[in-house]
Amino acid sequence: MKKTLILGLGNPILSDDGVGIWVARALRGRALPPSVFFAEASIGGLRLLEIIAGYERVILVDAICSPQGFPGEISLLQPQDLKTSLHSGSAHDLSLSGALKLGRELGMDIPPDLNIKIVAICAEEVQTLGEKMTPAVEASVPHAVEAVLEILKEEKGSP
Repeated sequence: MKKTLILGLGNPILSDDGVGIWVARALRGRALPPSVFFAEASIGGLRLLEIIAGYERVILVDAICSPQGFPGEISLLQPQDLKTSLHSGSAHDLSLSGALKLGRELGMDIPPDLNIKIVAICAEEVQTLGEKMTPAVEASVPHAVEAVLEILKEEKGSP
């Protein structure tokens, strides 16, 4: 079985921005194979490399701000779909794809065939201090949990 990381991203005291962490926490209570691990982070770009190094498969769960989406909408994305991140440390930080490439060039344990899936939940409010999500985003948490479980199920038999 592939060593898999479910990584909840966000800040749980910035309203909807914490949805990735809430989804990861909800998944911790599920009966999952011992090859599935969990982490939480409020960082992006290069700083994510230390967390994902050594895994063969990573499922990132995070809030996304999209003018085309509606609050609570769930999208399944690939690293190349993301150009920027609110979790970047500076304007000079790299996209996820750029960070992965640089990490490999630096010799980090990031396999060239690393399988990364992103479960992105469209946020309504990400800049207001508060531990409660907006109602639409909070209602999407069980659906995002199911999306992650479906990814795990689909890839269970893949080499």
